[in-house]
Amino acid sequence: MAIEEDIQQTSFTNPYQKVFVNLMFTHNWLVAQHTRLLKPFCITREQYNVLRILRGQHPKPATVNLITERMLDKMSNASRLVDKLLVKKLVQRHVCPNDRRAVDVCITPEGLNLLAKLDVLHADWEKTFENLTDEEADSLSTLLDKLRG
Repeated sequence: MAIEEDIQQTSFTNPYQKVFVNLMFTHNWLVAQHTRLLKPFCITREQYNVLRILRGQHPKPATVNLITERMLDKMSNASRLVDKLLVKKLVQRHVCPNDRRAVDVCITPEGLNLLAKLDVLHADWEKTFENLTDEEADSLSTLLDKLRG
C-alpha cells in the first residue's frame, strides 16, 4: 500500500518530505511487528540486541562499552539492559581480571537457548521482506547507507 493511502494524505510538499514520512511510518510498523514477536518471551528489542551482540562475542566476554558501541539504538542504556538480563539469568557479569573497574558480560546457556528459539521465529518474520527481490533489498540497503552519509 502506498504511504498516501496508509496515512490518508494526498500530497507532500516535496519528495524529501514524502521519504521522511515513509521512513518514519515504516520504522514504526517494523518496530511494532518485531515487538510482538519478542513479547511472549518477555524480552525487549533492546535486550534482544544485547543478547545477539553477546552471542556474536561468545565465548569471549564483552564489556559494557563494547555493547554500547554495537547497539542499534545508541540511546539505549547498556548497563541497565545488562542488569535486566542478569535478573532473567540470560547473562552473567564478572569483574574484568585486567581492569577491576571494568565488567565483563557473557551470555549464559539460557540466553543462547532463548536466541535459538527466537532465531526460528525471526526467520519467519523476515518473510515480511519477501515482496522485495534480492536486488531490491540490496538497493534499499545501499540507499539507506547513502542517506546516513
